[in-house]
Amino acid sequence: MRTLPSAGPCDRESKFLPLPPARIGLDGLFEGYASLFGIADLGKDIVERGAFRESLARRGSAGVKLLWQHDPAEPIGRWLALTEDSRGLFVRGQLSLAVARAREIHALMREGAVDGLSIGFRSERARTEPRSGLRRLERIDLWEISIVTFPMLPQARISAVKALRPAQRSSYAAFAHA
Repeated sequence: MRTLPSAGPCDRESKFLPLPPARIGLDGLFEGYASLFGIADLGKDIVERGAFRESLARRGSAGVKLLWQHDPAEPIGRWLALTEDSRGLFVRGQLSLAVARAREIHALMREGAVDGLSIGFRSERARTEPRSGLRRLERIDLWEISIVTFPMLPQARISAVKALRPAQRSSYAAFAHA
């Protein structure tokens, strides 16, 4: 295996993950996995456990944008929580339903027409396995996570879209910001 040099500042990459059919709530809240560790995607990349650690510590969930189809002109909400666990990058987000595009996406999610998540990042440290050609992403600078039509990693999905009762909203907000 060889270690690849860091990408340049404009060498942004994207990795896609499908969202599972889910109960879609009226509040636009959803959660799931934006990336799974140790699984090769369709582009022959494998994200290693801990790859997001430094980026999340530096940016926090507020520093990672929630976009539609990786378009920086299409912010559609915000991330309430981004957490590396033993499985991958677990995310909790909320669509901004005051934004027309977010309402459209919300409707598409409720109908099951849109079901993908994708990470937008810059590779800071990676190594390629010469025999298989697989690239192991060891450190990633995460810029954004998008809801997308076509994912690259079929196993990573949104697991739930939730509607909270008013009494639950304050405790959820406290949990998400803890």
